[in-house]
Amino acid sequence: MYTILQKSYSAPKVNVKEILRYAGVKEGDGGISELLKECLIEVENELVYRVCYAEFNCKIYGEIIDLEFVKINSKNLSSNLKNANKCIVFCATIGAKIDRLIAKYSVISPLKALLFQAIGAERIESLCNLFNNEIKQSYNAVKPRFSPGYGDLRVELQREIIEVLGANKRIGVTLNESLLMSPSKSVTAFIGANSSEK
Repeated sequence: MYTILQKSYSAPKVNVKEILRYAGVKEGDGGISELLKECLIEVENELVYRVCYAEFNCKIYGEIIDLEFVKINSKNLSSNLKNANKCIVFCATIGAKIDRLIAKYSVISPLKALLFQAIGAERIESLCNLFNNEIKQSYNAVKPRFSPGYGDLRVELQREIIEVLGANKRIGVTLNESLLMSPSKSVTAFIGANSSEK
């Protein structure tokens, strides 16, 4: 039997270089730094940092992974989870307000919309890294996280993850018919651990 847990975090430290990399611009390009500062101030109190997750027993039979709630056929995930006997399945989001800002500025300032897209990408990645590092503190060894859509891991698995975690009810993440998550800056992933808790 598994237990679904939920966590909220304070904002992780902002990595400006990562934001600029996601935006495909360089610091100092046409006053971009000042514009980015404006965007960061505008979004500062608009984001949430939420994760829901559960630990499942992990059994691997060749390219088949049995995680109690689902059996997955994936060579890439099987390789990623090699020697793992536990798998932490999680969904993370920074909320819907970033989507509203992107939509708003796509009409009035495409450059700001681009920067908000990049901020959103850096923020959700930072949240996932924060959660991943926290999980590392609880287990003897942890694998890199692996998301649906990576390699041969079918993106449709997001449905099963969101459903088993109750992510809609717990942190407000839904999936549409095109398999796009809402809020858009959300992530589902698997983290393998090769031993029981410390």
